[in-house]
Amino acid sequence: MPASQTEDFFRGRLDQMIDLRHPLAVLSTHMPWQEIEASLAGVIARKVKAGRKVEDIDLFGPVVKVSGGGVSNAGRPRLPMRLMVSLLYLKHTYNLSDEELVVAWSENVYYQFFSGREYYEPKAPCDFTLISKFRKLIGEEGVEELLAKTITVAVEIGLIKPEELKRWWLTAP
Repeated sequence: MPASQTEDFFRGRLDQMIDLRHPLAVLSTHMPWQEIEASLAGVIARKVKAGRKVEDIDLFGPVVKVSGGGVSNAGRPRLPMRLMVSLLYLKHTYNLSDEELVVAWSENVYYQFFSGREYYEPKAPCDFTLISKFRKLIGEEGVEELLAKTITVAVEIGLIKPEELKRWWLTAP
């Protein structure tokens, strides 16, 4: 057996640890994750930078070069889209701060299952500052769209009754 399969053999699979009838587990299996990722792909894609012209001199005389242009792959690799989207949903659903969310995520198997993890991970999913950076990257409209899709799915599968939404809107500040 390859090393990764051996390591996974000794880890607890989340789908065997949880009640798959739990609302987060049910919602997780009905969410249009690929559609959500596709809708955010353009927003998340690294942008092409125009660069700036720099005048230089080489063996053949004056030359104009473009510096700082193109697409940079520098920096930390991005976290999975499903993880970041699910963290935003959990934050808003349970009214948690970014710091509280990453601690709760590391302790809650349902949060991890909702985020697409197969195995329990007793560590934070990311630094809490990445949640606010992701939220700023997709913008207020992106956050609202994600929450609307989640609520729509929850209503369709019966996790939320439409009357509850009316009551919430009437009492919301």
